[in-house]
Amino acid sequence: MALLILRVFFICVTAGIATLLLNIDISGPPYIPFLVIFGSVLLSLGVIAVDVFTPRKQIEVISAVYFGLLVGVLLTYVMYLALAPLISIESPYTPPGILFLGAILCYACTSLLLQTKDDFRFVIPYVEFSRDLKGVRPIILDTSAIIDGRLAELTETNIIESQLVMPGFVLAELQAIADSSDRMRRARGRRGLDILNKLRVQPRIEFQIYERELPEFVGQPVDMRLVILAKHMDGKIITGDFNLNKVAKVHNVPVINLNEIAASLRPQFLPGETFEVRVVKAGEGPEQGVGYLDDGTMVVIEGGRHRINATLNVVVTSTLQTQAGRMLFAKVDDAHSKSTRESKSST
Repeated sequence: MALLILRVFFICVTAGIATLLLNIDISGPPYIPFLVIFGSVLLSLGVIAVDVFTPRKQIEVISAVYFGLLVGVLLTYVMYLALAPLISIESPYTPPGILFLGAILCYACTSLLLQTKDDFRFVIPYVEFSRDLKGVRPIILDTSAIIDGRLAELTETNIIESQLVMPGFVLAELQAIADSSDRMRRARGRRGLDILNKLRVQPRIEFQIYERELPEFVGQPVDMRLVILAKHMDGKIITGDFNLNKVAKVHNVPVINLNEIAASLRPQFLPGETFEVRVVKAGEGPEQGVGYLDDGTMVVIEGGRHRINATLNVVVTSTLQTQAGRMLFAKVDDAHSKSTRESKSST
């Protein structure tokens, strides 16, 4: 509602400004005044249309352009005052020279702020309050997290609100994997590039490629560059790499581990609970069979060795947490299976 009122007020103001031109003695056809008013209203509608069709505006880009032009104009004025005793104001070359100097300074200041906008924050109270309220910190992407494939599915759940940052050196590493002579590595690299394109075009995700090379990157491996960049941007690293996870924690950098997320979302089964599972192979014990849940959890079934390819009702007896994940130990629920067979035979 506030935007609608603002836009209507803007149209009225531009039309009012156009009426000021009617006070000027303009020679020409009698429809010129109407053309001026109509043109001003049309111009204001064009500005509003551009505003409507670009809903996702980045405040840091707008701020960089605004402050770059402001600083450029101020520097131009200061340079003009400094050079005033040395130049001739009446010279016809002075105004173009000042405008040329102003254009150079405005471009230089705006370009500098656009290239370094991630290195500092403009002091705008409302924007800073909004960022602190959401607690949004950028998420730095690792090569393993992109190739893994689960990140794309995770972003589709709308659980990630932070900006995803793709470092340029990670993109180069991913491209090198996609160009590898090894068939498996080449397939993994191309899969990672496909997932990266899927992340880039998602409308609900803010995706950025960070191509700047920090001085601290010199001579550092990729994992250490990710840690340095996460510290520089005050962000987090998302990865599935065990070693990078340990290195980042040593440097007190927050890490989002995809494997830990997957493990935490697996269903929890307590001893005594029953469920169905298909026996796929024999186990190590003389009477053990092995099955898997939909999330990949291994189930060791006592009494299931001779019932391979059968779907059984089992009762959980115990659980075991290992570095590779959680294992369930169960036994065949003969009572439930017997009642199920009896109900089927009676029907």
